[in-house]
Amino acid sequence: MKKGLKKIILTALLFITAGTVSAYVCKYKEDYLKLYHVHYGQESDDCIENIYWLEQAVKADFANPLYAYTKIENEQQWEKYRYLFMLHLNLKLIEQHLRLGRIYDKSAAYFYDAPYKDEYLRNLKTAKEAYTLCYTYWEEAKLWAEKANVGKFKFMFLTGLQNWEDERERVCTGKLDYQKILDRELTRLNRVIDDLVAMENKTY
Repeated sequence: MKKGLKKIILTALLFITAGTVSAYVCKYKEDYLKLYHVHYGQESDDCIENIYWLEQAVKADFANPLYAYTKIENEQQWEKYRYLFMLHLNLKLIEQHLRLGRIYDKSAAYFYDAPYKDEYLRNLKTAKEAYTLCYTYWEEAKLWAEKANVGKFKFMFLTGLQNWEDERERVCTGKLDYQKILDRELTRLNRVIDDLVAMENKTY
C-alpha cells in the first residue's frame, strides 16, 4: 500500500477505534464481513473502516461450514462457497477503494483552480493511490471467479448466495470489467494532474 494512503487509513482507524470496547469477537471471515456496511452518505472514514474489515476478512480463516452464509451440504459446495466468498471480498475492496478515491478526485481542472492547485494535487495523488490498488484486487477477483467457474461447478448453484453467483457470472463473461473502468479513471485523473501542474500560480 502506498505511504500516503496508508497514513490516511491508519490515522482514521485510530479515531474510529479509540475509546470503543466491543464484546463482539471476530475470528473468522464470516465475522469480519458482517462488520462491512455502507452508509447513505459515505465519507472517507466510512470507506477506510470498511477496507479494514474487508482486509481482515481476507486474512482470516473460514468458519465451520455449519456457520456459512448459506446451507452447505457437501464438500464440493463448500469448495465453491470459499471461492465465491473470496471473489466477493475482492470486489468489495475494489468498490470501497473507488469510493475512497472519488472523495479525493477531481473531474476536471478549471482556470480558477490555480491558487489551490497544490492542495488539489495532493488530493489527486491520494485518489490515484486508491485507484491503483484496485488492480491487485481485480487480479485476485478474476482468479477466484475462474476457480468458481470450472467444469465441476457448471450445474451447481448456491441459491442462497445468488448475488455472489451473479458476480461470478458477470466477471467470467466480461460484463463486469474493472480493468476498463480503472484504466479510464486513471487516464482522466492523470490528465487533470497534468493540467494542474501546467497552470501558473494566479489569484482570481
